Amino acid sequence: MNDFAASRDRFPALSRLVDGRPAVYLDGPGGTQVPDSVIAAISGYLRAGGSNHDGPFVTSQYSDEITEEARKAMADLFNASEPAEIAFGQNMTSLTLSVSRAISHTWRSGDEVVVTRLDHDANVWPWVIAAREQDVTVRFADFDPATGVLSPDAVRAVITDRTRLVAVSHASNALGSIVDVAEVTAAAHEVGALAYVDAVHYTPHGIVDVQAVDADFLVASAYKFFGPHTGVLYGKRQWLESIEAVKIRPAPADPPGKWETGTQSFESLAGVTAAVDYLASLGTGSGRREALESGMGAIATYEQGLSARFLAGVAETPGIGLFGVPSPDGRTPTFAVSVAGVAPDEVAAMLGAIGIFVWSGHYYAVEVMTRLGVIDDGGLVRIGFVHYTTPEDVDLVIDALAAIADGRPVAGINPAV
Repeated sequence: MNDFAASRDRFPALSRLVDGRPAVYLDGPGGTQVPDSVIAAISGYLRAGGSNHDGPFVTSQYSDEITEEARKAMADLFNASEPAEIAFGQNMTSLTLSVSRAISHTWRSGDEVVVTRLDHDANVWPWVIAAREQDVTVRFADFDPATGVLSPDAVRAVITDRTRLVAVSHASNALGSIVDVAEVTAAAHEVGALAYVDAVHYTPHGIVDVQAVDADFLVASAYKFFGPHTGVLYGKRQWLESIEAVKIRPAPADPPGKWETGTQSFESLAGVTAAVDYLASLGTGSGRREALESGMGAIATYEQGLSARFLAGVAETPGIGLFGVPSPDGRTPTFAVSVAGVAPDEVAAMLGAIGIFVWSGHYYAVEVMTRLGVIDDGGLVRIGFVHYTTPEDVDLVIDALAAIADGRPVAGINPAV
């Protein structure tokens, strides 16, 4: 397994102690920590002094430069054809709500929209709301609850010649399942529908390629891939130009500006570029995209090793239930588990007390938890690894879960420094 120990030194937050115990960040699916270069980029913009964009003076021009550099960085990360296909917003949810309203104005009564039950609610409910407003039918594509897998055939089965849009997740933020989005987008395009891809959970774990999957739109959030709280939207230029955005009158008439609601957080955009450059620094290549492919490949290999370690440990631990893909293949290192006889919130609280950070509940994957039949029982416990997770972190959480399942105290599991 590749060693990312040197990378850990670049994350100041990893030095945090909880009652004298080292913090173990296994909450990455809800947001990752950031490296020192991202912190420096954000504070550097603020120290230099920036102004609102599009002004005839140097500090405004500085903000324009920061914005363009962020577009270039995200175009490289997503493999977009050009930086003008990248727009920014407060987060993925706000971007999707705005885009869904704009796209829905092209629908007519009797049209249909397909969403999947594997998705985060930010790529479900905006489309449901928009469909209701336009008298459009929503059709759900189901995943296999036994494996957590959404097959392209399941999506294809609910697509009809009336389908105008298919919303799909690149990977489940709840179960970690990776979806063959290229097959899904192909199915959408066969009937002339648009494909809207939620890559929020996938982006920290694999290389995104909007051209290879032929996405019409793709969204992510920088705070999930070691950056600040900023949402990112990719759209094919033809759609960004032809679809009328929901915007105020003084906003730009052309893309990508017409898709960006109000003034952006320029300091955050500086952090976005730094986050992409950090990921590129983990690989090698003649350009940033090539380095990103190399770096993300190394991350995927390392995380697969962590997944294998966790899955082997859980399989040997009585009382721990695993939901989703039971092997390291076809998934991200994000795991939904239950502990027999203990509510998910209690498990998360007990782990948090000894400095192990995990999430509990539905984590906005409402359809997933409903389909698994656990939403009324408080959902599940979510444990997520990223490349700054160590094998020792994996062992710690397995030992702690085993103790909780056995009814033993967890106090000594994560010893004080």
